[in-house]
Amino acid sequence: MSASHLSSRRDLFRLAAGAAASVALPGAAHAARPEAYSSGEIVENGHRFFGSISRGLAEGLEKANKQWGRPNAYILGQEAGGAFVGGVRYGEGSMYTRNAGQKRIFWQGPSIGLDAGADGDRTMMLVYNLPDVEAIYRRFAGVNGSAYLVGGLGFTALNNEEVVVMPVRSGLGARLGLALGYLKFTPDSTWNPF
Repeated sequence: MSASHLSSRRDLFRLAAGAAASVALPGAAHAARPEAYSSGEIVENGHRFFGSISRGLAEGLEKANKQWGRPNAYILGQEAGGAFVGGVRYGEGSMYTRNAGQKRIFWQGPSIGLDAGADGDRTMMLVYNLPDVEAIYRRFAGVNGSAYLVGGLGFTALNNEEVVVMPVRSGLGARLGLALGYLKFTPDSTWNPF
């Protein structure tokens, strides 16, 4: 076998391996990272989910999109929480992605701060920069402020590295305060908020 013949086989192998990788990788990356939703799609789903109380949703979404881009997943569900200095929050719902399907999800978390009251909420969480659907299963920390009696619509931003989760809550109850805490997302229900 000549050196030039061996070299051309290597070149052929490299060319074939490069072509196979370029064909396989875009599909794999497409399936792994959820595609982004438009503002109109999120607002429309929010109106259906929250009903008439969602008038401030478009304005809040516009501000969030300027800061983090377009969400590539969202969660619709319900939650309940209570606090007196220390608090807890539990929720459940479904996470929706354009190209990775729908996934049942649970969340829970503690908080501490100047916070008192109890609430039950319908919650829409917008998820920004989610690299893949499994990346939601971690803790997202932030500061949560609440001020409503009977009902209200509130926005919060929680993050973990590059991923941002923005809960939009429409709730009933009485809650007043400012607290530091986190939400932990899990595939199964648990009573342990930590």
